[in-house]
Amino acid sequence: MSYDDYLAGEPVVITAALTGGVHGKEANPNLPETPDEVAAAAADCEDAGASVVHLHARDERGERAFSRERFQELTDAVRNATDLVVQHSTGGTGAPDELRHEPLRTDPAPDMASLDMGPLNRYDHLTSENTRATIDSLAAEMRDRGIKPELELFNSGHITEARRLIEAGRIDPPYYGTLIFGGGTLTRPTPENFLASIHDLPDGMQFNTLGFGRHQLPFAAMGIVFGGHVRVGLEDNVYYRQGEKAESNAQLVERAATLAETLERPVATPEETRELLGG
Repeated sequence: MSYDDYLAGEPVVITAALTGGVHGKEANPNLPETPDEVAAAAADCEDAGASVVHLHARDERGERAFSRERFQELTDAVRNATDLVVQHSTGGTGAPDELRHEPLRTDPAPDMASLDMGPLNRYDHLTSENTRATIDSLAAEMRDRGIKPELELFNSGHITEARRLIEAGRIDPPYYGTLIFGGGTLTRPTPENFLASIHDLPDGMQFNTLGFGRHQLPFAAMGIVFGGHVRVGLEDNVYYRQGEKAESNAQLVERAATLAETLERPVATPEETRELLGG
């Protein structure tokens, strides 16, 4: 994907990451946690222009949950309220591998699932190990269940790992990766690093652009201009602008959709997104 794709007017897919697995309502009281709250937020995001919803489950205390039952309740609520492409998170800080597989085992399976491409550190006391054995076992189950992997590329080494999966034939085209920019061991958020990252992607890979915190808006703009897609939402950024917390996930989606339309790229519908993903 490139500036030529922008010039061609290819549709831009907007992913709404509603909740996450770290912060909760203490960071922004508008962050949804229960299945009903998440489903309502997803429906509002669909109306605002999202075509994919990235889901994390929570337990009754609002803490992150991995169980199949929690994901089933969550995904049922979202599917009943929307036509969005459903993407489950398999990322997990300190979670054993068996729990990491649970979000893949709902009935029906999610349309997509995130697949972290390697280890990362973001906070003082949180790290994600993501060994090759973990990556390969998750990729194998995704293939068995017909789930499209969303390759999470937190730094340049993770792009190399994505190439390894492709060259080993462990995932099927069309390939879809998310370039992630922020602190810790993530790619440092600069325009130069963004350009280097998209030039390093495997041939034919569709890319999604994710900037944490204040970087969400400028990196969304770069993703749109260079023919990529965009992820926004309260998981990644609880503010609308400096000092002003976002009113909702839909507010962040609406801004991304308006940006795409201003830059003359149409916003993809869920149906168009399924076609792009090969299903």
